[in-house]
Amino acid sequence: MSLISEILPLSHIELDLEVSSKKRVFEQAGLLLENEAGLARADVFDCLFAREKLGTTGLGQGVAIPHGRHASVKKAVGAFIRTKDPVPFDAPDGKPVSLIFVLLVPENATGGHLEALSKLAERFSQKNVREALTAAVSAEEVRRLLSEE
Repeated sequence: MSLISEILPLSHIELDLEVSSKKRVFEQAGLLLENEAGLARADVFDCLFAREKLGTTGLGQGVAIPHGRHASVKKAVGAFIRTKDPVPFDAPDGKPVSLIFVLLVPENATGGHLEALSKLAERFSQKNVREALTAAVSAEEVRRLLSEE
């Protein structure tokens, strides 16, 4: 099993979410991870928002990987959100974002989360992967696309 598939259960994949801002994305990520991973939604929101204040997690090309360290997280946990309409994310290319991977790691995490971020950035850098994620119709398809080595 790949690193990404280990941290991304099917229940953590949300397709065509109707949100209008980065703040709403973080709120919905908090709700998703509260329901599916038992994390407090306000803590998830605060964690993501605090990291975003340090600099955007928007990569460009319609992609963002908001991430952070979280005291309640025992092992890395991920969530994938595809928004129905792109949302402003302060990405370097100025383009709004619709493909979002949220990654939370334990406060004392070492290099494992960097490997996950690297693998995600590599997958998202491929135009064919971004196009396939945009067209995907199921959580299984999204997980497969993100997990391929």
